[in-house]
Amino acid sequence: MTQQDAAPGHFTPGRESLAAYLDDHLIGAETGVRLFTAAQRTWEGSPYEETFARLVEEISDERDELESLIHALGYARSKAKAAAAAVGAAAGKLGPLNPLSTGGGATGQLELESLQSLVRMKESLWRTLLVLSGTDHRFNTARLQELIEMARGQQEAVAEVMEKTAVERFLATDS
Repeated sequence: MTQQDAAPGHFTPGRESLAAYLDDHLIGAETGVRLFTAAQRTWEGSPYEETFARLVEEISDERDELESLIHALGYARSKAKAAAAAVGAAAGKLGPLNPLSTGGGATGQLELESLQSLVRMKESLWRTLLVLSGTDHRFNTARLQELIEMARGQQEAVAEVMEKTAVERFLATDS
């Protein structure tokens, strides 16, 4: 039975769908590294510079780990998606989430909210793989649990910056 033959609302699992899912998340991880690097520049010289430096390192390492996992599972990256990601990377350099690299106002707030969303999506990846690990023993359950906890901590770190800077961002006066 092919995917087209499946009844509406039913999904026929297959290796291709897992490979595509992981590839999509790898593209997202590459984007995440770029956006967190941009945020690190935004917060340079602030009390949050080290927070973002640590997050960039962790997220970059996780991206590398995901890429290694894809290869270990015997999957190859989609050439079309890799090309699209390269185009997106070039475009992203022209207009990241916060093009003026300011932590203030609505732009700074939206950047922080977007970063939290990216990390939440990554947490969902690790949770999905944890579920699959119950059937597919190629996944390291203990490591996936560590990655879930790391993602939660990353979300909390970004939320803390957002919360500690919200009043200044929106209610500070020039006087």
